[in-house]
Amino acid sequence: MNPLVIDRIYKQYGEKTAVNRLSFNISEGEIYGLLGANGAGKTTTMRMVLGLIYPDEGSIQYNGQPYSKEQLHNLGYLPEERGLYPKVKVSDQLIYLARLRGMNKKAAEGSLRKWLEQFEVMEYYDKRVEELSKGNQQKIQFIAAVIHDPQILILDEAFSGLDPVNVELLKTAVKGLRDSGKTILFSTHRMEHVEELCRNITIMHRSNPIVQGSVKDIKKEYPRERVMLATSKEVVGLDSIEGVRYVKQHENVTEIGIASEAAAKRILNHAISQSDIERFEIMEPTLNEIFIKTVGDRHE
Repeated sequence: MNPLVIDRIYKQYGEKTAVNRLSFNISEGEIYGLLGANGAGKTTTMRMVLGLIYPDEGSIQYNGQPYSKEQLHNLGYLPEERGLYPKVKVSDQLIYLARLRGMNKKAAEGSLRKWLEQFEVMEYYDKRVEELSKGNQQKIQFIAAVIHDPQILILDEAFSGLDPVNVELLKTAVKGLRDSGKTILFSTHRMEHVEELCRNITIMHRSNPIVQGSVKDIKKEYPRERVMLATSKEVVGLDSIEGVRYVKQHENVTEIGIASEAAAKRILNHAISQSDIERFEIMEPTLNEIFIKTVGDRHE
């Protein structure tokens, strides 16, 4: 039994459909990507999963059970917008939030100290939130979402406002939660994070799920349209090869756009005739390219 099952949920506000017959399920130890432009229905979906609003039709099951107040202890939520009290000490409010989710004070304090140590910010235990940088506030917000050891996590733009070092720190934490068996619904605009973290995804557009499935299988449905070529000496005449759409020279590699994979063989033969080949790779499409294709094709 999957811990989180979304079955044909539908939500309408007046004449506007916010989410239209969306279904997916997330297994134990999985990070599931929910993608879409602003207004696509992601936030409404997350609010329904959290029980803040209810679907007009369809159902959401948590370990085979419908939503109830008891399920709150099993849910953790990291919102895109920070929601901590700026003038309250980190320890006071996070322990309080953990106790609201059913933890006793001793367990809550132990969990808080563990996370502060993991994020290398133990010195913020007695500081007010407003004294912290935006990046460190985001770490504390993350701890607020996980301090009570929830089974199901909803992460909305988890890495927003973080520098690259702290992004890696939080990514490591999210992967650790996944590996410990947590069920994670992950929403972001950063496709490279989805490629690294998620096995399965849904792309939404104007309330509808338009692409769903495993990242690996989705990529197989789209053509490979780029070749990366590195040679020991300059190769001339690449732009005149049949099927070549563009040639871009980067620092150590040449990127070549192709109309079809048949052009790749012609590029290779052409390059071999002039130089030794150091790299030749037909690139699979990125999620960013797939997103632009699917959402862009439906843009009005």
